[in-house]
Amino acid sequence: MKRHVILVGLPGAGKTTVGRLVAEQIGAAFMDIDAMIVRRLQKPVERIFAEHGEPYFRELEAETMRQALAGPAAVIAAGGGWAAQEGAMDSVGLDGFLVYLRTMALTAAKRAGGEATRPLLVGEDPTERMRQLLREREPFYLRADVEVKADVKTPAQLAEEIVVLVRTHAGW
Repeated sequence: MKRHVILVGLPGAGKTTVGRLVAEQIGAAFMDIDAMIVRRLQKPVERIFAEHGEPYFRELEAETMRQALAGPAAVIAAGGGWAAQEGAMDSVGLDGFLVYLRTMALTAAKRAGGEATRPLLVGEDPTERMRQLLREREPFYLRADVEVKADVKTPAQLAEEIVVLVRTHAGW
């Protein structure tokens, strides 16, 4: 039985870029939770945060993930903060194979830098903020089924490594 492949990690870890490649290689649909929310509300993430606050966004994120998990098996790029919400990773159950794209805070900050779509990074030292996010979120990320070090590999190399893992462990 094919399971959803859910990529978790910091903003800038490569969830969307690598997720698209993995989906293409295994012949699966690709879903980006943040992009689905943006399409639904017709507003960028930073505007949703500004107008409604983070708790509202996290509710939307959880609801959108539940909808994605209810559909056919796919590759899903979770929002960077989704995994750190109480019960989020447990809600996947046996339907999903969780992959933690592990990056150092500096790497994630460089990759995510300059993007106005990252509301939790706006107006702060991105590297220090990323370190803080890593401290807060990594205990949750480490609950993933597997961990893939994403600092020095290219997206194509990461995708290849993940494809091997999902073919071995997730029924693809």
